[in-house]
Amino acid sequence: MNTDQVRFGFLGAGQISHYSAAEINRHPNARVVAAQDVNAARTEELCSAYKIPKACATADELLADPAIDAVYIAVPNKYHVPLTIQTLQSGKHVILEKPFALNYAEAQQAADVARKMGKVLTLGMNQRFERAPQTIKTLVEQGELGEIYHIKAYWMRRSGIPKQGTWFGNKALAGAGSLYDIGVHYLDLALYLLGDFHPVSVSGATYTKFGHLGLGFGGWGKSDNEGLAFDVDDFATGLIRFASGVSVSLDVSWACHAEEHDRADVQLYGTKGGALARAGRFYHPNDKTGEYVIVQGPVAPLHFPHGSRFHNFINHLLGKEELCVTLDQALGVQRILDALNASAITGREVRFDLAK
Repeated sequence: MNTDQVRFGFLGAGQISHYSAAEINRHPNARVVAAQDVNAARTEELCSAYKIPKACATADELLADPAIDAVYIAVPNKYHVPLTIQTLQSGKHVILEKPFALNYAEAQQAADVARKMGKVLTLGMNQRFERAPQTIKTLVEQGELGEIYHIKAYWMRRSGIPKQGTWFGNKALAGAGSLYDIGVHYLDLALYLLGDFHPVSVSGATYTKFGHLGLGFGGWGKSDNEGLAFDVDDFATGLIRFASGVSVSLDVSWACHAEEHDRADVQLYGTKGGALARAGRFYHPNDKTGEYVIVQGPVAPLHFPHGSRFHNFINHLLGKEELCVTLDQALGVQRILDALNASAITGREVRFDLAK
């Protein structure tokens, strides 16, 4: 790999790829040099907007280019692992959009190939890099909240299902709905703040109440309406327990009747204080006066001041920074997603033997 610049190829040119290209190109030692999408018009649009010199007709063409060091994959979930494995075997590093895979077994296959090839594979979990959650992470590490005993993670949209008739709502292509699309973000953030990705038990429930009726759709994404059936969850809930006694609750919806249009955060409950990670709020009693103190925007050292998942990935490839999202963590999240789905189907708690 070029030690002065990381050259990126993009597989997928949907809406998220526009944000991602801009973020990568802001790094002084990185550039997007090629892109490919099954929709040629989307490829050309992305290349034109971000001055990407090479528009490839196929993934094979892009992966055969020796000038590309790393690949960003942002395609329907069904193709995450097949393209990741193909990319790793072509000798390139990978940063993959969430979720990792359709299931844990697939994710493990990709992880095994990454280790075998000696290449970096990471998930682009952007919520970890926001300034407010980073600050709360430091406060947790410093013991300012005391013993964390419960975390409440939620992302509740009133009407936020991606565009109707697209792959997002189709189980064969997406694997799951709101749980995989937005629930994974705040599940990952909760576990990152806790510092534990290996629970002892998981119970969950999922619901499909609006999407199959043509209700609750928003406007996200560039995907075309292909008339695909909506057969995934638009609401999911779960409880995750850890050997330490800590519990994590997760509530997520694409569509529901709610007072607020969009409500999302990770709330931490500790013995010395509490916090809202996304809101950047820390609250605790004053040790001297006993008066309750609410601090908006607390100040603490940040692990990743640049605030970028891509800059972390690039800096890691250049040997300048620790990788934030490790394979072990990504596999832990996927394992919990599998368990939530399994519990929803059977109505029973899923337990893990941590000794294995």
